[in-house]
Amino acid sequence: MSMTDLLHAEDIKKAVGAFTAVDSFDHKKFFQMVGLKKKSPEDVKKVFHILDKDKSGFIEEEELGFILKGFSPDARDLSVKETKMLMAAGDKDGDGKIGADEFSTLVAES
Repeated sequence: MSMTDLLHAEDIKKAVGAFTAVDSFDHKKFFQMVGLKKKSPEDVKKVFHILDKDKSGFIEEEELGFILKGFSPDARDLSVKETKMLMAAGDKDGDGKIGADEFSTLVAES
């Protein structure tokens, strides 16, 4: 399954394009722009599994830095600052990684 099976390609393009400048990433705005906020909990979990590149059941900090590439292969990497801010927002239990439920909460709070 690819991201465009779940989200509109044009929405992805616009959302990724809105955050091309380093340190401009805002996960709340991004999730809204890409259309993820409107998706069912099941679809949000499908997106999580696409972003979980190593299929560990978690998005670790290293994977989080490449989150935009999960939506569009030509997107930029997040800066260290952006990655740490996103991890802080999503890692509710403080284990240093984001699980599927934490990701769902992160999207829902957007």
